[in-house]
Amino acid sequence: MGDIRWRVWRQDDNGNRFVVARFTSRAEAEKLAAEMESRGHKQLYWVAAAE
Repeated sequence: MGDIRWRVWRQDDNGNRFVVARFTSRAEAEKLAAEMESRGHKQLYWVAAAE
């Protein structure tokens, strides 16, 4: 398996931020973030490069 290069983050209604998944592919990370956003919850999801 390759290096983890991308993370999907979630921010809840209280401003707390959490990593929800890690990926080697940005495309896979973006796909999950879009799927989570489409569920209509108030949380915010985004993809960021791993540090």
